[in-house]
Amino acid sequence: MSSISIAEEDEALLTINRNRQESQANHTNLYIATFFSLLAPILMGYTLGYSSPALPDLVDENILTTDSQQSWFGSMIAIGAISGGPIAGICVAYFGRKYSVMLCALPLGVGYAIIASVSNVAALYVGRILTGIGTGMVSLSTPVYIAELSSPDRRGALGASFQLSITIGILLVNIFGISLSYVWLANVGCALCAFLVVFMLFMPETPHHCIIRHERERALSILSWLRGVNFNVVQELRDIEDNINSQSEDFHYREYLQPNLYIPLAISLFLMLFQQFSGINAVIFYAVSIFHSAVPSIEEHEAAIIVTGVQVVATFVSVLLMDRAGRRILLIIAGVGMCISSTSFGVYYQLSEKNNTNNASTGDFMVTASSSSNLAWLAMTSMVVYITSFSLGWGAIPWLIMSEIFPTRARSSASAIATAVNWIFAFIVTKEFYAMSSAMTDAGAFWFFGGICFLGVVFVAVCVPETKGKSLEEISDYFSRDQRVLDFPVAVGGDNESK
Repeated sequence: MSSISIAEEDEALLTINRNRQESQANHTNLYIATFFSLLAPILMGYTLGYSSPALPDLVDENILTTDSQQSWFGSMIAIGAISGGPIAGICVAYFGRKYSVMLCALPLGVGYAIIASVSNVAALYVGRILTGIGTGMVSLSTPVYIAELSSPDRRGALGASFQLSITIGILLVNIFGISLSYVWLANVGCALCAFLVVFMLFMPETPHHCIIRHERERALSILSWLRGVNFNVVQELRDIEDNINSQSEDFHYREYLQPNLYIPLAISLFLMLFQQFSGINAVIFYAVSIFHSAVPSIEEHEAAIIVTGVQVVATFVSVLLMDRAGRRILLIIAGVGMCISSTSFGVYYQLSEKNNTNNASTGDFMVTASSSSNLAWLAMTSMVVYITSFSLGWGAIPWLIMSEIFPTRARSSASAIATAVNWIFAFIVTKEFYAMSSAMTDAGAFWFFGGICFLGVVFVAVCVPETKGKSLEEISDYFSRDQRVLDFPVAVGGDNESK
């Protein structure tokens, strides 16, 4: 008991000293660097949402003439993103975090240039795959870059800004899509790529990568720029050095057999699985139709903007809460909200099918919804609760935790694995949702998603540690401790809320 008390006293003193120093820090430059790096996830969101306003124009131009072509155009981005994660992992390790963010613009820019200049199906597919590769690269490189720049008390909010920027990008492309053709939408994508490269040229590399490259003076200079002249960066630099130097000189993939790596990797992979199999793509797919059905006077473009606006607002609230409430509690609350709303979605479809027995076998949402307008309130409430809950927790936090829990030297390869797995799951759910809905009915599909959300809540409560307020070095040290299995769920920052 005495040793535990001493350890707790040491941790309390460390927290007090850190809080005192962080109160002296000037975060202006940190915000500037983060702001310009967030152009990458804005571009990612723009790319994810591009097919929604572009497809009608491509159909009107008689370029994509079949449902199959339209479906593949929408899902090609996930195919490209699967390979984008490993590519970004290599770039992060060999070219640095900053330049890996800049390199995301290369496949995105080329892909958009092809889409804008060549009007045949094969070229459009190639363009979408290339933009998908860039999207996958963004989803790895930007969270790592932001996490390694941030101080512990700002990392949650800045890391959650990644997801906020994605929703802003989706909102932008839907707004631009009201008046711009698919060609001009692609040209705007090219312009965003150029802005990303130009502004990131003036931003710093992360101190962690500089230490890995044995550039101590450069790392010290970057930390001083990020934290301000009144902040003593020497101790932070030493913590980074000690953590990196405690690891072997050369990283080998057999290190994945060690608990300090396979445990955080397993956590990240399961979070990615629960994120994608929670049904977010299905809900977003139905959201515009639900909104349009409940409020017939609103056009589908306007409905898409309103739905995305709900995501932006809810994600912004998540940014504000991330460093106050913590990661675990937000994931649990959000998961419970998603579980309840998915279940009520299933109830809505079940009641709609009962009210439309003649059309139950078709699985046609628009038919059942129009003839069950008295249930529109249930569908709308379920949609708003679900999207709000997802945006509060499961949208941002899996990416944030991915950027936090891996050891510095393994961060690039482990994040590449987690990112690739996320996009594989995204492709499976997006591509097979129609088959799932047909086999299980719409009600059964949403009850399935609700069950997955419930399992996600249980997993977080039992297995996911709290990382709020902890430095990346403290998190890495935790997974290297012998007692990690005994106090796993709450050891990292578990009692930090009371301090």
